[in-house]
Amino acid sequence: MSDVDVPFAVTFTHRLRHTSDVSDADFDVLTDLLASDPSTPAKVQLWVDSNLGAVAERGSDFTDRLGERLAGCASVELAGLPYSIPGGEACKNSPAILQGLLERIHEFDMDRRSYIIVAGGGAVLDVAGYAAAIAHRGIRLIRLPSTTLAQADSGIGVKNAINQFGKKNWIGTFAVPWAVINDAEILQTLPDRDFHSGLTEAIKVALLKDTSFFDWIEKNAASIRQRESQVSSEAIARSCRLHLDHITLGGDPFEALEARPLDFGHWSAHRLEPMTGYQLRHGEAVGIGVALDTLYSARVLGLDHDTALRVCDCIAAIGSPLWCDALSDREAVLKGLEEFRQHLGGRLTVTMLRDIGESVNVHEIDLPVMSECIEELRQIASASERRNH
Repeated sequence: MSDVDVPFAVTFTHRLRHTSDVSDADFDVLTDLLASDPSTPAKVQLWVDSNLGAVAERGSDFTDRLGERLAGCASVELAGLPYSIPGGEACKNSPAILQGLLERIHEFDMDRRSYIIVAGGGAVLDVAGYAAAIAHRGIRLIRLPSTTLAQADSGIGVKNAINQFGKKNWIGTFAVPWAVINDAEILQTLPDRDFHSGLTEAIKVALLKDTSFFDWIEKNAASIRQRESQVSSEAIARSCRLHLDHITLGGDPFEALEARPLDFGHWSAHRLEPMTGYQLRHGEAVGIGVALDTLYSARVLGLDHDTALRVCDCIAAIGSPLWCDALSDREAVLKGLEEFRQHLGGRLTVTMLRDIGESVNVHEIDLPVMSECIEELRQIASASERRNH
């Protein structure tokens, strides 16, 4: 017997659609994605973030309309009533929720050519995506991200996961969604806190890849904070495309290499979330993490300090916080670097900035300097709060 190494590639298609209201005028955008035999309706389950249901009780019936349209569509076989998934990070901490999703797939005899449509925030997309990825080794998943964060970043990614051992995303898979629909109407369900903080991911990717985009966000920060629809939609679309191009054209969609540039600011963000019992939103944690790593880049890697201050001001200007009290336990926060190294699967690799649009990967972090950056961020956040009140 001789040894044989045969490299091969698998072709994927990432389908991204932008709609004004997929539950109404743009419903055909969704049905056109259901590739089925004309004589056989597409078998579909609709899973919905419970936070959307809570909003519906206050008068917005987006998911009700979507469920009714699916139930009345001749080309769709709706398998059961819409199924509610508890919203927020807690859904990724509960084995019972994952088991319930798998049982629902089994109960209605879903198969690899069936479709799961999931409408929700990033945590719900994560647990739903994991269930869809492991059932039958993969059921077609159509994501309807319901938050600015998910529309601008995670909703178009190829990762899904649940939490374990007090660590974010410890169990998960890579799985390319069948399609993603970024819908403007669904964002009307979003509280201001989540709307604002979700766009920290747009700031992050602009810092990494597009100087003009960061300048644009900085210029339009007040409009984003006021939720002006045209400006917010452009911010989401530009962020989404930069993330999508990195995933599909960057040469490392399943993160086999050391560097994960899109995780800029995330080593501390992933640590702060469990430290706060997930009371801190992911977008808020990312904003804090980006601010912290930008300050570190200014001290160690030559980034202009005034530029770092601009970044902090921009994060605050869109309405996302620069501080949470968990940062006061600096030793605990810095443990996030080791957790990040383990998550990478090798040596520590953290993306930092030499300038806006010019990133660099470093393999060691000067812990005393990073601790000093935490203190500097506290002072910047305090000054920002005084200016805004």
